Amino acid sequence: QLQLVESGGGLVQPGGSLRLSCAASGLFSDYVTIGWFRQVSGKEREGVSCISSDGSADYADSVKGRFTISRDNVKNTVYLQMSNLKPEDTAVYYCAAGRVLWLHPINYDYWGRGTQVTVSS
Repeated sequence: QLQLVESGGGLVQPGGSLRLSCAASGLFSDYVTIGWFRQVSGKEREGVSCISSDGSADYADSVKGRFTISRDNVKNTVYLQMSNLKPEDTAVYYCAAGRVLWLHPINYDYWGRGTQVTVSS
């Protein structure tokens, strides 16, 4: 069983920064990819970024140049550094474990509970 726990969300002003963390525990040998997704009530879940065990990464066009994903295999933790945040980044952010480097929800079998990110003045 695989468990994922997000942390680091909160309230930030436009242009500010936050770093989200995703801590993994349990049996995850077959899940080499960790993805970040976000969702606003009434909208579809949107892929943000993902990273494989070798460090290869992918990003949604909407966050390229602003967000950076990284992975610490010793700590079993994946980070999402978010900079120059915009109001449209406001959402619940989820991390998930998947099998390949593909930023689509159907690739992911295990999900965290999410952490709220609010970008507002």
